[in-house]
Amino acid sequence: MTAERFEHVPVLVQPVLDAFAALPARTGLLIDCTLGGGGHSALLLEAHPQLRLVGLDQDPSARAAAAERLAPFGDRAVVVATNFADYRPSESAVAVLADLGVSSPQLDGAARGFSFRADGPLDMRMNTERGETAAELIERLGETELADLIYANGEERLSRRIARKIKQHLAENGPFSGTAALAYLVAGCYPPPARRGRIHPATRTFQALRIAVNDELGALDRLLLQAPDWLESGGLLAVISFHSLEDRRVKTAFVSDDRLQRVTRKPLIASEAEAEANPRSRSAKLRVAQRR
Repeated sequence: MTAERFEHVPVLVQPVLDAFAALPARTGLLIDCTLGGGGHSALLLEAHPQLRLVGLDQDPSARAAAAERLAPFGDRAVVVATNFADYRPSESAVAVLADLGVSSPQLDGAARGFSFRADGPLDMRMNTERGETAAELIERLGETELADLIYANGEERLSRRIARKIKQHLAENGPFSGTAALAYLVAGCYPPPARRGRIHPATRTFQALRIAVNDELGALDRLLLQAPDWLESGGLLAVISFHSLEDRRVKTAFVSDDRLQRVTRKPLIASEAEAEANPRSRSAKLRVAQRR
């Protein structure tokens, strides 16, 4: 995927800009933990001319797109190839932002295997240069382990039936031909009326596998533990989550961490206009906390 094709509309732009307008110090370092195409970062650098950026991303395609988008900012913006859970800053930051969503090019590109709407290989890795693919994961896990994973990461009530059918297919037919075949099998685990709902029956299973392949919840837990120490006093930590498993972790961390004080009591969500213009913003929730 080329940088030119990596086009992603950032979510909750105005709430993010409004939150960062309250920065006590308008000069210093901003760490964007999930740089993507650089959308949020570019807008924040424009709004705060004294800010410098370190943008983190493990996806080579995203980094290429971000580097192009951030080129006008010169040496104010540095792009780093890493997962945010592995990052250690060399200086304190005035703000840390993490948008936990999967970018549109990752979801829409069949070659990445994130989506069942376009057939592709069962990959799902954010970093395609390392790690276990979704196909390898479902092959390795036993039926009970797979069912537990689908239930825990996808909150899928039919996880036992789905895991049994997946393992049965692998035993009888070998590996799935791609994402469409897996989605078809999962949909078949639902009664016919439930297959025609607004949400595709395979959504939760695909979410569960993607989270496991990329250790998304483990990485988020490590970020929430480490990020407050990256901030100078008064610095802001802002996290955009997209499902309840993430949001509960963020809320709990912001409430229980003595290093932080909540700025937002309730999560900020998309306006009606944004939700209509960008459907992927509908599930986004922004929470903000400040370093004591």
